[in-house]
Amino acid sequence: MTIVEMVARNARMYPSETAMIEIKPGGRNRKVITWKEFNERVNRLANFLVSIGIRKGDKVLHWMMNSINWLEAYFGIIKTGAWAVPLNFRFNSTDLRYCADIVEAKAMIFGEEFIERVKGVRFQLPTIRNYILTGHETIQNMDHFEDIIDKSSSQSPEVELKDEDCCALYFTSGTTGVPKPILLTYKNMECAAVAENHHHFQKQEDIFLLLQPLYHTGGKMHWFGSLIVGGPVVLLCDKITPQNIFETVSNERATIAMLLVPWIQDILTALDQGALKIEDYDLSCWRLMHSGAQPVAPSLIKRWKKYFPNMQYDTDYGLGEATGPGCVHLGIENEHKIGSIGKAGFNWETRIVNENDEDVVQGEIGELVVRGDGIMKEYYKNPEKTAETVKKDWLYTGDMARMDSEGFIYLVDRKKDVVISGGENIYPVEIEDMLKNHPKIYDVGVIGTPDERLGEIVTAVIDPKPGEILSEEEINSFCEQNLQRYKRPRRIIFDKIPRNPTGKIEKPKMREKYTGVKESFKI
Repeated sequence: MTIVEMVARNARMYPSETAMIEIKPGGRNRKVITWKEFNERVNRLANFLVSIGIRKGDKVLHWMMNSINWLEAYFGIIKTGAWAVPLNFRFNSTDLRYCADIVEAKAMIFGEEFIERVKGVRFQLPTIRNYILTGHETIQNMDHFEDIIDKSSSQSPEVELKDEDCCALYFTSGTTGVPKPILLTYKNMECAAVAENHHHFQKQEDIFLLLQPLYHTGGKMHWFGSLIVGGPVVLLCDKITPQNIFETVSNERATIAMLLVPWIQDILTALDQGALKIEDYDLSCWRLMHSGAQPVAPSLIKRWKKYFPNMQYDTDYGLGEATGPGCVHLGIENEHKIGSIGKAGFNWETRIVNENDEDVVQGEIGELVVRGDGIMKEYYKNPEKTAETVKKDWLYTGDMARMDSEGFIYLVDRKKDVVISGGENIYPVEIEDMLKNHPKIYDVGVIGTPDERLGEIVTAVIDPKPGEILSEEEINSFCEQNLQRYKRPRRIIFDKIPRNPTGKIEKPKMREKYTGVKESFKI
C-alpha cells in the first residue's frame, strides 16, 4: 500500500477525525484539518498538476516551511506519479539553481518566505514552466495554492502507482560534503511506515508531535508509523523552544515526540536552571521520547530519565539512503543498553565488515552495512557513487561500528571523520561523549586538523554552558582523568558547534573553518 493510498484509506475510515494540527508558538494560528479534508485537498492539487502537463517521472521542486500546506503539496505531487523534490529551507538562490539543474524540474511549489530567493534566479531556471505560491502574497504570472484548491476536482486522479515507481528525490543534509540527490520509491516509503509502526507500537489514538524539518527523511518518516493506522500529527512550526515543546505536548495531548539532541540538551539545561518546570505542564500523556540523527550520549539520556523515569525511550538510527530512520533501533525494551543504537530494525538485516567486505570478529570495529526494502533506488545521475554505496543489495553506511556479545551495535564514528594521528585510529564520537560528561560543557565537536609530525591531531571545539567559564587547563585535566594519552585533544577551541536542522554536527564546515580545507562532492 503506497503512502497516498494510506491517506485515501484514512479518509474513508476516519473522515471526520483529525489528521493534522498546525501550531504556532503561544497557541496562535491553530489550524486543524480532517482526513477527508486533507485527502480532498491533496486530490485537488494533484488534478491541477496533471492539468498543466505534470506526468509520471516529472520533477516538482518543493520549497516551503513546515506546515499543513507542506504535506498537502508533498502528497499532491507524488499522487500524480511525479517526483517530489523537497528543498532545505536554508538553501539560497545558488542552491536552488544547483538542485533545479540536476533534476530538470518542470514545476515548483514554494512558500512566500522564499520569494526573493526564487526571484533571484527565476530566469536561470529554463525547465520550470509553472510556479505555485503558498501564503498571503501573490505574484503576477504565478498560480496561487488556494486558488488551485478552489477550482480543481476533489476526485482522485486516475494514475497507476506501483511499489517500484520512484516518487521522491531528497538532497542529503550535506554533512559529508555537497548535498547528494537520493531517489526513493513508494516501496521505500511503505517500508519506513511499517518499520516505524512496529518499533513504536503506534496506534490510531496516538498523537505524534513533529518538530523536525519536513524536507528531511527523519521526522516525517517517524510519523508515517502513525499515518499507516490513521494517527494524527501535530506540527509545531516556527520557533522550537523547551517551553513551546512542553506547552504543545500539554495542550495537544501528544503521546510521541522525537527530539533531536540539541533540543534535549536545551530542555535539560532549562530544567536544571529552573527556567522550565515540569509541574507547570500536564505531560502525563507523553509516553515515548525517542532520539537519533546523530550519536546520542548515554549521559544525556540518563539525565533525561531522572526527570522522566516512567517515559519510554528509544534510539533511532537511519540515513536518507535508507529512507530515514528504522534500519537499526535500540527498542523501548532495551533501556539497559542505552549508548547502543540497537539491532537490525523490523525487516532489516545488518552486518559489520572490513575493507575486504568480510564480516569482522565480534567486538572489532568495521563499517556498518544494512539491507532492507528501505534502501534507495540510487544517487540520482551518479551511477559511480551508487555502485560504491550499494553492493549486492547491501547499503554501505560509512559509519564505523562494533557489535557486543548480545548483538547490540555501537557506533564508533563516521568513516570520513576518523582521525589518524601517528598511525592510530581515533574516533571523535568517543571523545565527544566523554567531554559531554563535563558539567560545564553544553556542546562539543571533535575533528582532526593537520600536523606535520603526526599527520593529524585531535582538535576539540567546545561550547560552554551559558554563564560558565572554561579554561584549556580544566579541559586538559578532565581529559587526563578519562582518556588514553594518544586520544586527548592537542588543540582546544572555544566556539559554537555548527549543526544542520536535523541536529547533526557539520564536520565539513568545522574542518573548513579551522583548517581552511573546503570539501566538495561531484555530481
